[in-house]
Amino acid sequence: MNLRSLLKTSCIATFACVLSFAAQSTFAQNAWPNKPIKFVVPFAPGGANDLIARAGAEGAAKHLGESIVIDNRPGAGATVGADYVAKSAPDGYTFLISAAGIISNSMIKKNMPYKDSDLVPVAMIALAPSVIIVPASSNYTSLKEFINKSKQNGGLNFATAGTGSTPHFVAELINIKADAKLTVIPYKSGSESLTAVVSGQVDGTSEASIVVMPFINSGRVKALATTWTHRLAMYPDIPTAFEQGYTDIQIAHWAGLHAPKGTPEPILNAMAVAIDQAMKNPAIAERLKKVGIEPIGGTRASFEQFVAQERSRLQNVVKTTGMTED
Repeated sequence: MNLRSLLKTSCIATFACVLSFAAQSTFAQNAWPNKPIKFVVPFAPGGANDLIARAGAEGAAKHLGESIVIDNRPGAGATVGADYVAKSAPDGYTFLISAAGIISNSMIKKNMPYKDSDLVPVAMIALAPSVIIVPASSNYTSLKEFINKSKQNGGLNFATAGTGSTPHFVAELINIKADAKLTVIPYKSGSESLTAVVSGQVDGTSEASIVVMPFINSGRVKALATTWTHRLAMYPDIPTAFEQGYTDIQIAHWAGLHAPKGTPEPILNAMAVAIDQAMKNPAIAERLKKVGIEPIGGTRASFEQFVAQERSRLQNVVKTTGMTED
């Protein structure tokens, strides 16, 4: 290398170091967070996603030393809230409380206002396992009996909270993995589908544990199985689908945290640690468990792996069933 080339290379390297040092100095001078952070919930207040968001915000705020506010932006199967976050400044002050729709919406919707890559995984917060329920008057005592009955006389009707909802995926997983004959009956919301089961208009449905537990406790519906890897901590009498021999029927109403693409890595890492610490807070964890929600937490890497696995798994269901938006 001649002297001119050597000097040119040296100058470039020096300039790069100066830029790097300047960026680090700017980050240090504007220590994050120095103002309230926003958690956007893409659903109305009161549901599992909203409750998990508030618990996560409470714990993370204590760890970070800055307040976190909840901003509910429901609509279009969580697309409205997700689009808002995807188009927000990647400065670490706006995050999305994500759910299964962050993965499945682009698979089933004809038009999306943002790209999947516009949002990046940050941390898992918690999950509410689905509970498969039937009318209280039904004679089923197990998921196996329900599935076997569906294979007779034209099948059974299974209510969902709409196309692409978690209950829809539960129904299709049962059809695919157990060769059941469930006809999906889409309603506008989980509350409507629950009402249909209580009144006997349909043969069954599934919903988040936090949503169905009051109905189970009051005797208005009967629980056949949960759809996660282990029994609910506060409701140990309800067996899992796995225990009943259906090892591939696993899905939950989970809530995690996504951020706009371009959010600085140090901020993403710090927020992931804050969420993990929140879920390890005994008071917060116990409060979630009492309503049928399992605190998870973990690392950024573990959540990224979860999202990738769910994307692959749900994509297979969509392809097999031809699932599309209403």
